[in-house]
Amino acid sequence: MKKRLFSTIALVCGAFLICLAIAADLTGKWTGSIKTPNGDFPVKYTFKVDGEALTGTADSDQGSIPITDGKISGNNFVFNLNFNGTPLKNVGKFYGDSITIDVNFQGTNLHGMLKRVEEKK
Repeated sequence: MKKRLFSTIALVCGAFLICLAIAADLTGKWTGSIKTPNGDFPVKYTFKVDGEALTGTADSDQGSIPITDGKISGNNFVFNLNFNGTPLKNVGKFYGDSITIDVNFQGTNLHGMLKRVEEKK
């Protein structure tokens, strides 16, 4: 009985630590593009994870927009951007060194793929 209890506790703790490691790995700089009807729109994101909170910025040639209401759960995350007064809900999934982001912009579903920017050492 004690062996089974110990095994269960170890599995739960291990799963929790894996989730924390995945969340921490999203922190950093990412670059890629969002596919639009007018072609690819290049973007850069800087993410910072603190527990389940996600903050940072979305950067493009048009400027920088702060990420608001960001949340992360495992390898899934959501956040909002205020683009010229229009709130944009972003839904993403983390895959290690790449992420996908889906956003609905004025009724059009847009999809993006980003890669982690390698930090120079």
